[in-house]
Amino acid sequence: MKQAKRMKKVILILVLSSVFIYGYSQESSLYQNGLTAEQNLIAIGKLAPYSAGAVGYDTRYEGVKGSPALFEKFLPSDFIVSGQKNYLRGDINLELQANYLLIKNPSTGKTMAIPSKMISEVKVKASDSLLVFRVSKINEFEREIKDGRFYQLIRDGRFTFIKLPFKKMIEADYKAAYSADRRYDEYVTYYKYYVRGTDSIFHQVQLSKRSLAKLFPDRKDDINLTAESFTGSNDEELVKAILAKLESKYTP
Repeated sequence: MKQAKRMKKVILILVLSSVFIYGYSQESSLYQNGLTAEQNLIAIGKLAPYSAGAVGYDTRYEGVKGSPALFEKFLPSDFIVSGQKNYLRGDINLELQANYLLIKNPSTGKTMAIPSKMISEVKVKASDSLLVFRVSKINEFEREIKDGRFYQLIRDGRFTFIKLPFKKMIEADYKAAYSADRRYDEYVTYYKYYVRGTDSIFHQVQLSKRSLAKLFPDRKDDINLTAESFTGSNDEELVKAILAKLESKYTP
């Protein structure tokens, strides 16, 4: 009886051993022989029924370049909060999509966001220049410019000259047959220029004597003479020179 039980145990062990050895040899053989690259792809693509299989993944996309902030880095600045008289000082940036003044907390280094509607004026020290920014009010513009946009003051006076910076997202374009092969999204800065006319409203202008002549039709001769004698280096300076000339002759 004992011998019969012993024999059953031996037979069971032999059977289990043979199954293990067969399975191991099959796995080992598969590992040792390997699959060709094509066979691997076919096998991966047939992971059904619970999977649709592997699909192609485009790795050409390179992410986002730039940001919705105007400056590449935080810059030293003095700014006034609405309703206050004294300037505050800090390293700031201007976020142009949500219209926030971003400021570094001097103690923690963390960035805080202040809505533009709470800001009266910002003086930014950029390289050797001092850039002055104020905040738009919708009733100051001939066309609808929403409240709270930062604008740069280029020339202050009776005929104030300003420019509004905007940030536009240009999406990646590389998938179509005839594409630009631009593999990244990018924030691009562009500007719109405005001059305050005799009606005290800001009118959009181009940086040319022709555009200013449309805004001041009765001063066309002065505009042309100033443009002809202008020796400056850029179109913004030309507009400033023309407006200075017009203002010197302006009689309410």
